[in-house]
Amino acid sequence: MDEVLIIDAVRTPLGKRGGGLSTCHSADLLGLVQSSLFVRSNIDPTDVGQVFGGCISQAGMQSFNVTRNGWLSAGLPETVPSTTLDSQCGSSQQATSVAAAHIGAGLFDVAVSCGVEIMSRVPLGSNISQGIGKPMSAQYRKRYEATTQFEAAERIAKLWNISRFDTDNFGVVSQERAKRAWDEGRFDTQIIPVDAPELDENGKPTEKTKRITRDEGLRDTTFEGLQALKPVLDGGIHTAGTSSQITDGASAMLLCNRDYAVSHRLTPRARIVDSCLVATDPVIMLTGPIAATHRLLKRNDLTISDVDVFENNEAFASVVLAWMQEFKADPERVNPCGGAIALGHALGSTGVVLLTKALYELERTGSKLALITMCCGGGLGTGTLIERI
Repeated sequence: MDEVLIIDAVRTPLGKRGGGLSTCHSADLLGLVQSSLFVRSNIDPTDVGQVFGGCISQAGMQSFNVTRNGWLSAGLPETVPSTTLDSQCGSSQQATSVAAAHIGAGLFDVAVSCGVEIMSRVPLGSNISQGIGKPMSAQYRKRYEATTQFEAAERIAKLWNISRFDTDNFGVVSQERAKRAWDEGRFDTQIIPVDAPELDENGKPTEKTKRITRDEGLRDTTFEGLQALKPVLDGGIHTAGTSSQITDGASAMLLCNRDYAVSHRLTPRARIVDSCLVATDPVIMLTGPIAATHRLLKRNDLTISDVDVFENNEAFASVVLAWMQEFKADPERVNPCGGAIALGHALGSTGVVLLTKALYELERTGSKLALITMCCGGGLGTGTLIERI
């Protein structure tokens, strides 16, 4: 198998619902991060064997293979094919795994993985609300109880004895770490500024733009403030302050094999050690990071203490807290720059956002190994190990 190297990784700022990125077209936003990879690396985009993108709500402006549409909207070569994947929240992380597998198998030398979601304009569930049937059939419902992700998060909290105090404290820490990361400039070189169109009185884009340079989800947060919030579900512990935000954003990563990097005098930043997609109970549905981490550690003869940086998506506080209990992970190594509670979760883009954050944090700290994992709707989990070079 060919060694798979990470040459570059970028993301847009993450925009809050109805915020600065909400006026963008999904294809344009994705095309921006795709094209920026080639500006930064000077690689010829015609060398790309295939582009793999993640997107969950493939409806409206995110339908008809948004990965391909983003590529073409950016004026990139029409000869390069693209595929859009849906592995729920782990879509762009799985897109990265698929891209790496193609390079590792020798099918081509260079690939791009990416993802996009503009939840402000294409809300979660848009692709299943067209009156043409429900995703879960009667046969499925005979076998499995239908639950929401909020219900699953609450069940995880009960199984791992996680309290409201625990989740609220976690929410404060996420916000504090994200603010510190921005104050210290940790995100500066991974962010691609976005010139988002301003709208006229009829809601149509104009030629005027507003530059968006910073994640918009950060909020001044106190433990007392979170304690005062009402739970989303009656009797539950998760609130708007301890769950991921509705968010707009895009991200992209450039991968190649060792021979290509050497022949083109590229300086790789990391290598993909291993990756996986696991399946778990679809009712409790959000325990995938536990299974994915077990698989990656066992397959690579590692212990949890061998890993320097963890990025575990903060879909809900209990998901990360249960995972931390399971592995007794050092809390200081988990989401050191804050997570989706503070920064947001632009669904299809988040996998590559987390990979990007992990890569830059390894470089900032001079560390070696990062593990990135996500829970996914329907009982899936994604996992990736990367090693800084």
